Amino acid sequence: MPSVLIIEDNRTIRDGLAITLGKWGLETSTAEDGHSALEILHNRQFDLVISDYKLPGMNGMEVFQEARRLIPDLAVIFITAYGTVGLAVEAMRLGAADFLTKPVDPGELRVRVEKVLQERNNAAERQRLAEENEHLKSEVAEVAGFGEIVGESPAMKEVFEKIERVAGSDASVLITGESGTGKELVAREIHRKSTRRNMPFIKLSCAALSEGVLESELFGHEKGAFTGSVKMRKGRFELANGGTLFLDEIGDISPAVQVKLLRVLQEGEFERVGGEKTISVNVRLISASNKDLKKEVSKGKFREDLFYRLHVVPIELPPLRGRGLDIELLARHLVAKICRKMNIPQRTIEPDAFKILASYHWPGNVRELENVIERALVLGTQGTITAGDLPSPAESDLKIELPPSGPLDLTGTIESIERRIISETYNRTKGNKSQTARLLGIKTSVLYYKLKKYGLV
Repeated sequence: MPSVLIIEDNRTIRDGLAITLGKWGLETSTAEDGHSALEILHNRQFDLVISDYKLPGMNGMEVFQEARRLIPDLAVIFITAYGTVGLAVEAMRLGAADFLTKPVDPGELRVRVEKVLQERNNAAERQRLAEENEHLKSEVAEVAGFGEIVGESPAMKEVFEKIERVAGSDASVLITGESGTGKELVAREIHRKSTRRNMPFIKLSCAALSEGVLESELFGHEKGAFTGSVKMRKGRFELANGGTLFLDEIGDISPAVQVKLLRVLQEGEFERVGGEKTISVNVRLISASNKDLKKEVSKGKFREDLFYRLHVVPIELPPLRGRGLDIELLARHLVAKICRKMNIPQRTIEPDAFKILASYHWPGNVRELENVIERALVLGTQGTITAGDLPSPAESDLKIELPPSGPLDLTGTIESIERRIISETYNRTKGNKSQTARLLGIKTSVLYYKLKKYGLV
């Protein structure tokens, strides 16, 4: 129900407008002067303000200018018995939506109000699409085969078959597996093959987010819901409406957020943080975890009813060390992908390099393999990737000097190793911070902090 604030010092006109607008299905609030109106606007947002131009204390234009500082996109229709072309032009120049003179014809008022509300709805829809597009930028899965998912091992063929079977339904999917096995890629492929493929695919990692931040990310918040919330913000459920929402590391969410998530899955509705309006959504949920959620349920850390809501269709991804010849396929695929991304000539991998890749146990799975390939392409000097471009899986060049007696300074030793790794990578990339952060698998902001911490810049 659209909401309208009526600012009018004449009680009869004020009440009459409220009754008329209420009959049209609009929710109304009233104020008798500019100061009380601004107090209301400080605490609540409205779809439209209808204001008398001549008010006690502050005139309508002064109220409008102050209100627009609070709410930049506020829509206002002025009503006055002293309407002139000059006032109308000035109001419209400053951003007023419309201008009417008293006595107001109800039919004309209705036409003007409906026009302004429709324009506001159109603007909100454009904003929603812009927000969705921002989330989708550089996140569109490839359209051939299984996109970024590469593999011919029996374990991966079973994954592909499950994707094909589940994609056409709206069933919730729980993807499990070790970190770095490609859970997000599977979620994207399910979305790409589903009937929702032309709607948004929105993702959120639940790891390391506090309860309050996660709740706001999922459900959005109203202006003033907490310190720093200077405007209303939509959550991921709203952004994903009609499409797919992928929640990674779902095993890390708090019990309180679990309750709210369960309600959305059961009823398809929620309220923004700090809001009272119930919002309905139609979202397909795909979740992922590297934890054993059954064990989390048995420990009392994860709700059993939520687990079964998420676990309608389980897909377990195998670790890279159990995928045999997929390592060679993946390595070739990653070389081609990274060369395109870095805009460098395509390279090949020599047989001795494949032997090293195949002999390693890959605790970081595909993500670690991609990091190793990218580092080899950045730091290598040949037209091909050789064994010398790869780190040796059998030994480490990081020697830890143990003290002859007394305790080991664990923190100092770890920091010393970290400094050497960062320093060597930073030097090899010739001081390219973005490239260094990517090779180390950390955010650029984290790299800046560590470079300063260790005196490397």
